[in-house]
Amino acid sequence: MDPSGVRVGWAVAYLWRVAATSALGLTLLPGARELLALQARALPQRDDLCGAFCGALALGAAGLVSREGEPLDQDAVAVAAGSTISPPRGGALPHGEPGRRDYRVALPELADWALSGTTAGGVVRALNELSGGAVAAVPYSGRWTRETLGGLFEVTAGMSRPATLIANLATRYLWGGRPSAAEVLAELLDGDAGGPEPDWDVGHFVCVFGRVDGPGGSLYGVADTYPALGDGGVHLQPPRHLAAAIERRELPAGGVIAVVAAEEAAALRAGAAALGLREGLWDNGSVEAGAREDAGEAPAGGAVGDGEEERRRRGARG
Repeated sequence: MDPSGVRVGWAVAYLWRVAATSALGLTLLPGARELLALQARALPQRDDLCGAFCGALALGAAGLVSREGEPLDQDAVAVAAGSTISPPRGGALPHGEPGRRDYRVALPELADWALSGTTAGGVVRALNELSGGAVAAVPYSGRWTRETLGGLFEVTAGMSRPATLIANLATRYLWGGRPSAAEVLAELLDGDAGGPEPDWDVGHFVCVFGRVDGPGGSLYGVADTYPALGDGGVHLQPPRHLAAAIERRELPAGGVIAVVAAEEAAALRAGAAALGLREGLWDNGSVEAGAREDAGEAPAGGAVGDGEEERRRRGARG
C-alpha cells in the first residue's frame, strides 16, 4: 500500500522511498489513515487521559466522530469510561511537553495521582456504549510474545472494516521515538538491532496502526498521545520491544483492546483464540470515578488502569 498522504512519521516515509531497492513491505490496519489524521488534529492528550485519547481515535477511525450533536472526543470517552484526573505535578510528562488541562467537561479529581487515569475496562465499556454497538471493543490479555502480537495484528489487518489495536503498555521497554536511519534499516534487514533508550517510564495507552516488514525483521507503527514522542507522536517499535511493553514483565499486566466493526467481532475472536490469547481485562491500578480510592482497590467489575506500578515506585505516569 502506497502511504502517500499518510502521516506515518519520517522513518516510515524514508523506508518507503528505499523499498524499491530493498525487500520491504508496509501493512496498515483498515482505517489507519483516518486514525492518523485524527491524531494529528487532537494532539496532545489532556492530562491523565491517554486511554480516553486512544479510545476517541478508535471511534474516529470507524467514522464515529459525534453523537447526538456532541463530539466523540477524548473528553466524551473519559466521561463514559469513568476516567479520573489528578492535580498537576512536575516531571510526569515526556521531555518538552507542558501538559494540557483544557478539559471540555468536568472530570472527577483524585488527590492521589497514582490512582488517576482511565482503566482498561472503562475504555472497553465506553467504546461499546458510545458507538451504539457499531463497534466491538474486545480486550485481550495473556502471554505476549512477538508471535502472539504478530498474529493479532494480522487477524486485525484482515478485517474489511476499520480496526484499531489499543495497547496498554509500560514505556520502559520501548525504543525511544527517534531511531537513526541506520538503526531502522539494521532492524529490518538484519533483525535484533540495537536502538535508542526509552523516552520515558510510565504505564500508558497507545494505538498500533501498521507494520513495516523486511527480510530480517519488522517494525510496528505506533500512534502516541504526545507530539514530542517520535515524529509528531508517531514512532516505530520492534516486535520484541512492543510485546515486552504489553507483557509488562515484573510489573502489573498489560494487554491489547482490539476495536473492530461489530459484524467482524466473531472473526476477531476466532483468530485470537487460535493464537491462545485470553479475552479478558487486566489490573493496572487506576480507579474509576466513584470507586474506592484505598490502596488500589479495583472498582466493581475488577478492571483497573495504570496506577499500580506508580504506587509501588512513585514514578511518573502517562
